[in-house]
Amino acid sequence: MVHLSKRARRLTPSPTLAITAKAKKLKAQGLDVIGLGAGEPDFDTPEHIVLAAKKSLENGQTRYTASAGIPELIQAIIKKFERDNGLSYQPNQVAVTAGAKQALYNLFQVLLDEGDEVIVPSPYWVSYLDQVKLAGGVPVVIEGSEENSFKITPEQLSQAITDQTRALILNSPSNPTGMLYTREELETIGEVCIQRDILIISDEIYEHLIYDDQPHVSIASLSPELYARTFVINGLSKTYSMTGWRIGYVAGNSEVIAAVADLTSHSTSNATSFAQYAAIEALNGPQAPVQKMKQAFKERRDYVVKRLNEIPGFVCQKPDGAFYAFVNIRKALDASTYEDPDQWSAALLEKEKVAVVPGSGFGSNDHVRISYATSLEELKEALDRIERFVKNG
Repeated sequence: MVHLSKRARRLTPSPTLAITAKAKKLKAQGLDVIGLGAGEPDFDTPEHIVLAAKKSLENGQTRYTASAGIPELIQAIIKKFERDNGLSYQPNQVAVTAGAKQALYNLFQVLLDEGDEVIVPSPYWVSYLDQVKLAGGVPVVIEGSEENSFKITPEQLSQAITDQTRALILNSPSNPTGMLYTREELETIGEVCIQRDILIISDEIYEHLIYDDQPHVSIASLSPELYARTFVINGLSKTYSMTGWRIGYVAGNSEVIAAVADLTSHSTSNATSFAQYAAIEALNGPQAPVQKMKQAFKERRDYVVKRLNEIPGFVCQKPDGAFYAFVNIRKALDASTYEDPDQWSAALLEKEKVAVVPGSGFGSNDHVRISYATSLEELKEALDRIERFVKNG
């Protein structure tokens, strides 16, 4: 008989990947399905990046690399931190991974002992809780209220910290809400982390997808004390439409980074070699495609938020960044025959062939997440269907 380990039995499948897979399956059957669940840009990887990958293949750069990444890419990442974030790192403070997801996974594995607590603001990205649990840690969820734009306060953080607390996860801009912490908010949260001596894991994967006048601020840049206790997670998936290339990275304390690289050496060995060479071109090359994509996302965001707030029973705050709308559907639920966002989303897919992600995967029983990483034409049709579905009860 097959016996799964306790850690495997605790795992929950990613709802975002599950809903996307289901939508693709229905579409393959010939059904007119519109998928609004995907957490990836709908743009192709920019051509100059693709050409860099082709060149590396032609040059035979297809062998194992150092587990922490090739030196040229690490230098490109260091330059990126200096250019974009005002942060200075040495090569031994940076590790390249197979996506930001592996950077997070490895970091939890090397930082956490059994029973260590990690504070996770809610709404949260779906993988945080499972990754903490897989490392033997205990996720402690604190709610970022909708009234506070889904962001936590320093008072909430201070109350949640115990003798077992090891770290706080920050995700700004956030998946699923798209909300962005201001410099002032980060300073007050950072002060609590310094006073209570906890680490900060700052997930900044959406830093270049911010649509209004607010700047992105890395909490590690605010003081030497915060720099010393922060691990910055980032990657190329969202900014450069390179989700399938699987290139992420983490920067921070050199001893911890060495452990992250050692763990990589025993799992994937290294991030894909030719993808690393393409990543150098992404970071050092022309940035115009990023701006073009960002402008398209801003136009879609403005349209989607306006339309959503016109649907009876829906409330949607305008996100600062990323490419998601986190919609409160509680009033629409209460006026329907559905008990929760899971039932509601399943019925929407069945009746109107629109796939959205229920908020339960992000820690909310009142919301659904809609990705606007698809064409404006498809978004208009999808929102027409959603509105019809709500009005029909």
